[in-house]
Amino acid sequence: MLQNIPEVKLGIVAVSRDCFPIQLSQTRRAAIVKACADKGLEVYEASATVENEQDMLAAVKEVTDAGCNALTVFLGNFGPETPETLIAKYFDGPCMFVAAAEGDGDLINGRGDAYCGMLNCSYNLGMRHLSGYIPEYPVGTAEEIAAKMADFVPIARAVIGVKNLKIISFGPRPQDFFACNAPIKGLYELGVEIEENSELDLLVAYKQHADDPRIPDVCADMAAEMGEGRYYPDLLARMAQFELTLLDWAEAHKGSRKYVAFADKCWPAFPSQFGFEPCYVNSRLVSRGIPVACEVDIYGALSEYIGMCVSGDTVTLLDINNSVPASLYQAEIAGKFDYQLTDTFMGFHCGNTPACKLCSDRAVKYQLIQHRLLEPAGSEPDFTRGTLEGDIAPSDITFYRLQCDSEGQLRAYIAQGEVLPVATGSFGGIGVFAIHEMGRFYRHVLVQKHYPHHGAVAFGHYGKLLFEVFKYLGVADIGYNQPKALPYPTENPWG
Repeated sequence: MLQNIPEVKLGIVAVSRDCFPIQLSQTRRAAIVKACADKGLEVYEASATVENEQDMLAAVKEVTDAGCNALTVFLGNFGPETPETLIAKYFDGPCMFVAAAEGDGDLINGRGDAYCGMLNCSYNLGMRHLSGYIPEYPVGTAEEIAAKMADFVPIARAVIGVKNLKIISFGPRPQDFFACNAPIKGLYELGVEIEENSELDLLVAYKQHADDPRIPDVCADMAAEMGEGRYYPDLLARMAQFELTLLDWAEAHKGSRKYVAFADKCWPAFPSQFGFEPCYVNSRLVSRGIPVACEVDIYGALSEYIGMCVSGDTVTLLDINNSVPASLYQAEIAGKFDYQLTDTFMGFHCGNTPACKLCSDRAVKYQLIQHRLLEPAGSEPDFTRGTLEGDIAPSDITFYRLQCDSEGQLRAYIAQGEVLPVATGSFGGIGVFAIHEMGRFYRHVLVQKHYPHHGAVAFGHYGKLLFEVFKYLGVADIGYNQPKALPYPTENPWG
């Protein structure tokens, strides 16, 4: 899982205004490092304290030589406005800016005024057009700063990952699924590289992997993962061959980038030409940290990757698919859970959700919709087999997406909720999702702002961290499921 996301090595650099005692910054820095150690957070403590630009260069060199790829810039007192902000320019990685609260000394020689200094720090970052992560409340004691640094690690991991990511796509978007089509301009603005290929390129590479000597081992791993009676034995070799094709392509085409995600065309030509549906293989790759987004959804792949960096866990990509029948709501949800019918919906996809996130009866099956479309009526499924089906296991979730709209503007949404322990009685990888005020969110964010039907799902509540990641990446429009007391701009007050 972790091979395809960054490992963060966090450093801390203290800064000091030369008219304040430098010892304030140094002793406060040491207290933060101790508080981090008490939390189990490893931090490199730079010995250089920055008072001027030469100190800044020395500090950046020190933390870079130590292997740090993320940095906390700590205003132990008011701080030197120019040198402290230039750290964000010269350090190659995300920087968090925080400031010391008073209370660890007297208010004469022991007062640092970092509360004031943070204002000028932010002002200078803005004047220089430099990016810096400033927490919701950036001032605190050693223990409070240590907690903010712990939150910064997954944020930094996502930012570093995005800046070093290549998305590899195969094929144009399927007909009538243009909702997944989006300008690649936004990728370049984020620093993401993209390599676009045809389905024929993928088929050629797949055929070249016929009789690959690694296939039997992959088949054995697939069989062990699913368990006897839960897969098609005659499909394993074909699916293993495809898995190896994607893994080898990722390694050969990574280029200058460290991390990879895929966005592949999976229908209608794929199953008949490859001889199976790719969903189960896609699920296996995302469980190992390599998203393979369906239907050439490049921003779906990017969203999945960000979610993995933030959560440190696997994710999935689902259609915001169908409403929950009123009969099912009344029988299984009403009176048992604090949700209205309009708070619920079913998230579905053909079978790309990792096995570890499905209920225990999950199995490799066939794609019912594709079978209707591509194979003779009444026939036994053949090349439409290969999906991973089952109800999604109950869990806290965050439904989210980063998207580039038709005007080339980046926007995002985030909504926290849960997968309910309610049997769907349906097919595919599917679950009953519940998000408070989903009905209003659906209309005034998803519909109003022209989002596609695909959303990424992280298994846990990560809204706070995703919000900070999107802000750091420069996304100005971040929608969320607003409470009733906070109407949307487009919401009819008499509705």
